[in-house]
Amino acid sequence: MSEFGVNTIQQSDQSTSLRWVISHLKRHKLLLLVMVGGAFGNAALAAVVPVLIGVAFDAALASPANLRMIGWVAVGIVVSQAVRAVLQFGRNFSSAVIGERLERDMREELYVSLLGKSMTFHDFQPVGDTMARATNDVHEINFMLNPGINLVVGSANFMLMPVVLAPRYDWQLLFAPLFFVVTYIWALRRYLRQLDPIADRVRQAFGEMNSRLAEAIDGIEMVKGASQEVQEIGLFAERAGAYRNAAVAQGRVEARFLPLLLMGITQAIGFTHAMFLFNAGRLAVGDVVAYMGLLALFGFPTFISLMAYSRVSLGLAGARRILELMNTETTLDENVDGYAGVIEGAVTFEDVTFGYVPGVDVLRRVSFSVRPGQTVAIVGQTGAGKSSLVKLINRTYDVQNGRVLVDGVDVRDWNLAALRQQISIIEQDIFLFSRTIAENIAFGCPDATREMIIEAAKMAQAHEFIMGFEDGYETVVGERGVTLSGGQRQRIALARAFLTRPRILILDDSTSAVDSATEDQIQRAIIQAAAQQTTFLITHRLSQIRWADLVVVLRKGYVVDVGTHDELMVRSAAYRRIFEQYEAIGL
Repeated sequence: MSEFGVNTIQQSDQSTSLRWVISHLKRHKLLLLVMVGGAFGNAALAAVVPVLIGVAFDAALASPANLRMIGWVAVGIVVSQAVRAVLQFGRNFSSAVIGERLERDMREELYVSLLGKSMTFHDFQPVGDTMARATNDVHEINFMLNPGINLVVGSANFMLMPVVLAPRYDWQLLFAPLFFVVTYIWALRRYLRQLDPIADRVRQAFGEMNSRLAEAIDGIEMVKGASQEVQEIGLFAERAGAYRNAAVAQGRVEARFLPLLLMGITQAIGFTHAMFLFNAGRLAVGDVVAYMGLLALFGFPTFISLMAYSRVSLGLAGARRILELMNTETTLDENVDGYAGVIEGAVTFEDVTFGYVPGVDVLRRVSFSVRPGQTVAIVGQTGAGKSSLVKLINRTYDVQNGRVLVDGVDVRDWNLAALRQQISIIEQDIFLFSRTIAENIAFGCPDATREMIIEAAKMAQAHEFIMGFEDGYETVVGERGVTLSGGQRQRIALARAFLTRPRILILDDSTSAVDSATEDQIQRAIIQAAAQQTTFLITHRLSQIRWADLVVVLRKGYVVDVGTHDELMVRSAAYRRIFEQYEAIGL
């Protein structure tokens, strides 16, 4: 289930990590054919060399020496290895291209999936771990293919050649190659069974280390303000140590890999057997030389398997972690076939109960109605549930019980995109992208002209300070808008909302960082805009509360009263206490 989905041309099989990788590989069949064909040609032409050298030995030992044959052998070696170089280039190039395309496609697929997850998912998923999966784990899949699978395919073909060519000298010579192949497969299965869980630990430990780093950097102001650098260094060192220990455990398993010993045993068996057959007159000297050269081909799978299969194991571990993230179901769905009309602005809460975690309710049995075009002030003490309440309107979160209706339609029955495109929320903690000011204002309306952007900025009282920058609207703000003051960020966010002309506008203490004069100007713009929309204000500003058509008073998650300012001042003791408190602190 996804909150928001992007239609993609190519679909992948996400049932298991292996099937997921294979479904992506199937998109590159021609390149795979080139890679496999190149690997086979490389191994076959590598096997040509010992065979030709064996022929050359017999030609040299003949009486007289057959120099013509030796010359043709030399030419054959040169030509075969030139062709082999071309095939090797094609194989490596193809595997590199497939690896890069897999990394690109899988990272895009993961990114689309993450954008489709609900806020509940992102609230509980550490950003650093997500970044580790989206960057390092995806890159491990690239390494899994190139050099990992590329070398695995190549080594399989190298193992095949001695088995195929040894019987041409004597069928009994098949024993040593078969011994190596069988024992190699046994050792490999044992190795992978030990390596797979450790590879999972390595990838998990890396994610936890990255998560710790991201959290410390994101909260660097708090760390420095509380002078806790030493403590944070210790926590990071603990995570880094866990990653190091997992990597060392992987090294211990790799150190016990047996194929090098098996190759030595195979060569000893093969040479002894070949000399026995030579003494029996069944082999020539050149045959023994060629046969030992064929057995030497086992050196390639022996020496590369340690690295190749480690890359494959780490890649599959990365794929499992990525799929775990992608396949995590969210509590919201896009509801593509839902209602998608133009919002008039009527909003109704019917006995709504909501909490971020099971068993802990933030809102309890909330009920009230808002008519189209009304301005509603939501007031209450800190922690009363004001921000949580308005986030239920655009389905940032879903209710546990009850219903939220927009124009008489349950928000869960709306097409999610149609609903959200007509609702704008401006929070106190404004998020701006590391882009130009114009791009930030036009984020919800990418087709907006420069004139439309400037008009929205003027309405939000942002035009004057924007033009004070050297590059004006082309000024690039820092990440999260850190190069701007709080008031400047809020005014840009207001301009963004005015530009989209929403049918429902939600302002969550969005003028808290501006001075009184600027607030008055912004308030006039909001009043003007409110004539065409339903507006929700979460505010401590008495001037904004007074002109609201409706005031909803929250206390500990309950609605204790609803009415106009004058009505509530008369009948609601709770409202009067809040109002008097705001007056006391000069709001």
